[in-house]
Amino acid sequence: MQRKASAVWKGGLKDGKGTISAPGGVLNNTPYSFTTRFENAPGTNPEELIAAAHAGCFSMALSAQLGGANLTPESISTSVTLTMEKLDSGWTITSSHIDVVGKVPGADAATFQKYAEAAEKGCPVSKVLNAKITMNAKLG
Repeated sequence: MQRKASAVWKGGLKDGKGTISAPGGVLNNTPYSFTTRFENAPGTNPEELIAAAHAGCFSMALSAQLGGANLTPESISTSVTLTMEKLDSGWTITSSHIDVVGKVPGADAATFQKYAEAAEKGCPVSKVLNAKITMNAKLG
């Protein structure tokens, strides 16, 4: 299985502009720039897309973990906060923090925590990130 995406950048680092596309259609020449990455201007950026990918991947991994224990989640709400810092080696994603709230009939807090931790370790996006991953998991 392979997944693809592409980007086109035109111009210099600070005054240039780029677009990101993926065959799925959600990203279709979606603009990004220096200001959307480093100055909090409205618009998307690669790090935001990584955070979204991590949240989506983790949510599915947690559903799978719970399903293996015959627990069916009513909902899993996940948000991810990526931290990017300027280190001596340059800009680096240093951490990814997962906040997850699950509504899981039949699960207690300890059970939910156990499967959330397994999902965090097993999620393919967690595995690819070279960053500290932390998590706050609770039933809601």
